[in-house]
Amino acid sequence: MRKVNTFKLKFIDNNTLLATVDIGKDSFSGYARCPDLSEVKASDFTNNFSGFSRFWDILVRTKKARGLEQIVLGFESTGSYAEPLLHFFKDKGVRLVQVNPMHTKRVKELCGNSPNKTDQKDPKVIADIIALGHALCVVIPQGAAAELRRLTQARERTIKRRTALFNQLHDLVFISFPEFLQVVKDIQTKSARYLLQHHAGPKDIVALGLDTLTKVLNRISRGRLGSAKAQALFEAASNSVGIHEGRISVNLEIQEMLEWIESCDRFAERLESEMNRHLEEIPYSRLLLSMKGIGLLTVAGLIGEVADFTHFKTQKEILKLAGMDLFEISSGKHRGQRRISKRGRPLLRKLLYFAALNTVRKGGIMHQPYQKHLAKGMPRTKALIAIARKLLGIMLALVRTQSEYAMKTDLPEAA
Repeated sequence: MRKVNTFKLKFIDNNTLLATVDIGKDSFSGYARCPDLSEVKASDFTNNFSGFSRFWDILVRTKKARGLEQIVLGFESTGSYAEPLLHFFKDKGVRLVQVNPMHTKRVKELCGNSPNKTDQKDPKVIADIIALGHALCVVIPQGAAAELRRLTQARERTIKRRTALFNQLHDLVFISFPEFLQVVKDIQTKSARYLLQHHAGPKDIVALGLDTLTKVLNRISRGRLGSAKAQALFEAASNSVGIHEGRISVNLEIQEMLEWIESCDRFAERLESEMNRHLEEIPYSRLLLSMKGIGLLTVAGLIGEVADFTHFKTQKEILKLAGMDLFEISSGKHRGQRRISKRGRPLLRKLLYFAALNTVRKGGIMHQPYQKHLAKGMPRTKALIAIARKLLGIMLALVRTQSEYAMKTDLPEAA
């Protein structure tokens, strides 16, 4: 007989009022269920202090009238729309839990044998899922950890904007001076950006003259680009097939793109400076930084996404938060491959993946385990995921034991 996981269920008992909310942009739908399965009918309330207070008053009155001891409030993981509600309830002694929207969809169809979706139906389904034990506790970042989460997310958005700007810049340069991209391979380098800022068109390059162009390239590249590169660029500019009509307008937009990119760079530097400052306020950050190959930005991002490493007791819990818990689909004689669920925080998975890339390099702390995975025939991507899972488990262990990382060394066998 399969053992029931009572850990999930223990926070729902005969003294618990189970409340749920279907999250919306402008209004929410609230619902409550007592231990005897009697219900407080679902009702809508506005996404503001007045609406939250009205729903809270209903819960308090119901709890008092039924002689209950605690309130568990559940909701779907729906991003930013739920955050004001969570911060309203976090200081009211309410236990906050969340459910996966995929679970809601499947249980809803199972109960009603219909894909019908209504704001009154959803909170009841969420309550059913929580009662079954399929819910995760919510850890709300506070203080420095909250700042690190916002800073990490802001940096991610900034890098995405920067990448999009470079893609647009690439298209504009291809229109006006396509040969530039053949000579200067990487448009993101300081030398390429300087030339586009001050000498964007082929006529501007030709007007400089070969000698002056050589000196400019040598100066801005600090000697890395010499006469050969200048000669190739000058010849390309002299015979460019770039457009002639409308070139002035294209060059104007190129200048604007470059200014926006520089603005993104400055803002990213400012964010990174703030991340480093807040990281110093978290005592256990030095333990994570003791792992070779795990840098300041990675640790800051991980703490921001996890919110509080000390909240988690087992590796299984924190892996589920990251969506790196394993699953397989097997039936009869068929045995499916084990994969990660990806039902967790995507940015946390991304940070762990890049941390794995840094640590599996030659001389890295995870180089040997990674090579062992490859020797067994494991694909590289799957091996990196395994290393990322291992890294997260090690980080949790370091925080729990308040220890710095000590790399294991292979001892010689006894004679």
